[in-house]
Amino acid sequence: MHRFLPILFATLAACATSKAASDKPASDKSAPIDRARAQALVDAPDRTDRDRALDAGRKPADSLVFFQLSPGMRVAELGAGGGYTTELLARAVAPDGVVYAQNPDVFLKSFLKDVWPARLSRPAMKNVVRVDRDFDDPLPPEAKDLDRVLMNVIYHDVTYMQVDRDKMNQAIFAALKPGGEFIVVDSSAKPGTGASAAKEIHRIDEQFVKDEVQKAGFKLQAEGDFLRNPEDARDWDSSPGAAGARRGTSDRFALRFVKP
Repeated sequence: MHRFLPILFATLAACATSKAASDKPASDKSAPIDRARAQALVDAPDRTDRDRALDAGRKPADSLVFFQLSPGMRVAELGAGGGYTTELLARAVAPDGVVYAQNPDVFLKSFLKDVWPARLSRPAMKNVVRVDRDFDDPLPPEAKDLDRVLMNVIYHDVTYMQVDRDKMNQAIFAALKPGGEFIVVDSSAKPGTGASAAKEIHRIDEQFVKDEVQKAGFKLQAEGDFLRNPEDARDWDSSPGAAGARRGTSDRFALRFVKP
């Protein structure tokens, strides 16, 4: 009998070890990416030099953390432009997530004619769905129960285009699942100016955006200060073509609105 005791104790110890290991919480793939993971996505060796040249002004790692993204999410970007942010979103929600990347026809026939197809051909964009639609009705029927919708330095442009913004914001609200978030990042105009500076110097009053978006039923969830620049006089054209050496230095607000 005694000669079996060592075997018995060894078996019990192995079972205890196995149970302890199984009791350890598994890594939560649904948890938002942290700063280290965000930086790793930004540092991916297959990102283009052209994108990397914009990183200092756009602060992509801070942005990804603020967006509260995680693998498997369903995300939409409105006014995706040339796809700098779109590709980062695609990396963040990969491998099982999806990004609906919308651009209106007026963009696609002008400055995105060659740029957008080239971006979409990149391997990192394989989970991106191209969406060619106007801002009034920006998302296809299958883009529903979304986790995030993002407009990155584009909301101001919509204000001087022939767009029904109330309809646009209501469409975004409808496409998000309860608890989903609409994120707006844009260059700050002087307080109280509304959208009056949008076309001339490509800026918009932060409070104007807050009021307009919340009118659609959203609640302001969070504000980010990682793109703030208190030295910005907010009186110069922040568009890429006009900003010159000041590109990426405008004071920008970052707002997360939640669908209750």
